[in-house]
Amino acid sequence: MTNQLADSSSLYLRKHAENPVDWWPWCDEALEKAVQEDKPIFLSIGYSSCHWCTVMEGEAFSDEAIATYLNANFLPIKVDREERPDIDSIYMQALQMIAGQGGWPLNIFLTPSDRVPFYGGTYFPVEARYGRPGFLQVLQALRQLYDTDTDKVESVKSQILGGLEQSAQLQVGALDQTLLPEGIIACARTLMPFDTGTRFPMIPYARLVLQGVGKASPVENRFLSAADSDTPIDGLHLVRQRAFNLVTGGIFDPVAGGFHRYTVDPTWTVPHFEKMLYDNGQIVEFLAEVWQSGEQSPAIARAIDQTVVWLQREMQADDGFFYAAQDADNFTSAEASEPEEGDFYVWSMAELTTLLTADELSELTAEFTVTEAGNFEGRNVLQRKSSGQLSQTVEQALEKLFQVRYGALPADTPTFKPAVDAQAAKTVNWPGRIPPVTDTKMIVAWNALMISGLAKAAAVFDRADYLAIALQATQYIQQHQQSEGTFYRLNYDGQAAVPAQAEDYALYIKALLDIQQACLRFDEYRAQAADWLTAAIALQTQFDQQLGSQQGGYFNATGNELIVQERAYQDSAIPSANGVAIASLMRLFLLTENQDYLSRAETALQSFSTVLQKVPRACPSLLSALDWFTHPMLIRTTTDQIPELMNQMLPTAVLQIEELPEGAIALVCHGLSCQAPATDIAMLQNQIKQSQGL
Repeated sequence: MTNQLADSSSLYLRKHAENPVDWWPWCDEALEKAVQEDKPIFLSIGYSSCHWCTVMEGEAFSDEAIATYLNANFLPIKVDREERPDIDSIYMQALQMIAGQGGWPLNIFLTPSDRVPFYGGTYFPVEARYGRPGFLQVLQALRQLYDTDTDKVESVKSQILGGLEQSAQLQVGALDQTLLPEGIIACARTLMPFDTGTRFPMIPYARLVLQGVGKASPVENRFLSAADSDTPIDGLHLVRQRAFNLVTGGIFDPVAGGFHRYTVDPTWTVPHFEKMLYDNGQIVEFLAEVWQSGEQSPAIARAIDQTVVWLQREMQADDGFFYAAQDADNFTSAEASEPEEGDFYVWSMAELTTLLTADELSELTAEFTVTEAGNFEGRNVLQRKSSGQLSQTVEQALEKLFQVRYGALPADTPTFKPAVDAQAAKTVNWPGRIPPVTDTKMIVAWNALMISGLAKAAAVFDRADYLAIALQATQYIQQHQQSEGTFYRLNYDGQAAVPAQAEDYALYIKALLDIQQACLRFDEYRAQAADWLTAAIALQTQFDQQLGSQQGGYFNATGNELIVQERAYQDSAIPSANGVAIASLMRLFLLTENQDYLSRAETALQSFSTVLQKVPRACPSLLSALDWFTHPMLIRTTTDQIPELMNQMLPTAVLQIEELPEGAIALVCHGLSCQAPATDIAMLQNQIKQSQGL
């Protein structure tokens, strides 16, 4: 018996279509039904590649007793957070107020009349364990509370709604450009080593610190220090160490490319095995910038190239766009009832001994952490010991592992068709291991992050093929995501769906500008640069009209069903829409000389100024935007100088090809105020340093 989710386009929602729980999607009919029947709403939010979401689907949501009670006493609604990040953002904040922390699955209980939460949690087991009550026990207690203690329910709701409204009401203040150095130091602290806990890429933080390494005073140019600490923070070391953690840690897949979501330990060894498009796009861009900074380790170049190969092979549709994610889990056999976490990626010593020659195994164990005991449930996650060049013998060994995993295919195989759901995973006759399920929906914001990463890597490594891949995805979005004046966030099998949210507009405008800049490097693409700038201008106009706030910045989304209207400023796994949007306004100002963009950027920064003063550590993208506002640089130059300029870090600069006075190689402008024409490289570099505030 299927429920209301059976016809959903969302893979995550369809995973719950066979549950005995009578799930509804988030829609007017479901919300009205809850009011009419006076049933509290049980809102459960997750995403397709979420491990604990999968666990709870197979446990509590498949339990007949729980489903019977839940259906009779609540109105169950399922939301895919990747479809509706606006809903997820509001209720994640509420959950953090209730429980002190958040995560997915996000399970929260709302009163039907106003959709305000009165209780919430994450994973609930069927039976009491892990210090958590059994889910049926929770449901019974909450229904009794709803029926018998209205005052307590209303008191909790009042506190939560008040907190949400206060968070959404930003206090406009004077723009303080001196916040930048201390803000960078605050964000740098989040990258410093610590002994316990998980390790996330945290790319917005790493990119800000890399961007700001040269923004301190000359005395503090390399070592950033704060008044409340005697310990200097070496910003350049921190970001380069983060790059090494990424390219040598178990978070990177050295066999087939691509980065996993995070590691579950402080040594960057064992990953949470899902691969998300948004992580990979950001990491590629960051690593290319680290290369620009002068850290040109072979492991960085290999990780970028292998990730692009993985992207083409497993994550790019025939139409050119990129899929959303690959699960952490996969089935070990067609007969398995539940998938196993990480099975696709790990190796026992017995397997390695059988598959590899003695020399290959010897060199592999010298380069990677491989032991008889393993580092993950008796098997080995391959983690590199150094960042140098891998020998041909090691590369041959990795090629053999690739062929076992994928089924005697060479590592440069152009495409590997995805397992689109659990049924496909278990019924297709896979030539190697059964792969994880791939969520094949197209998300504009996530595609934009990958486009930006490819554009940056193309420019830095002089790889026109990287840019060609990015352009395929960009052209798909241009052709398929606009309809009758509406820009759409998602695409399912050629059908655009869900109006775009602020992160889609902001990240895609950035991607268009990144494409525009990358095109300047290549003879075959240079003529397209003007067209991509025009596209960015047009989308920025639409963004202002659809989601712009009169107080400055941009609302996440609009909708009568949302209990608050948020303007996101905190970075999470994805950079904050407003931070990215303000930086793009500055880039548009420099490229068009239209001072309306400058004015909008300043107004937006003023609307977030109090936030920057109080919680700079939460806002690396806003701090990056403040840096763009403080040090905006336009370099007018010739095609001859473009390669050299793109090989160096210019974090708050845009390039423009123009005819220059005779003998000049560039004009360096701070905003619209230009210095004397530079006539040689030394003069040009000195002017760049002055414009950057060095």
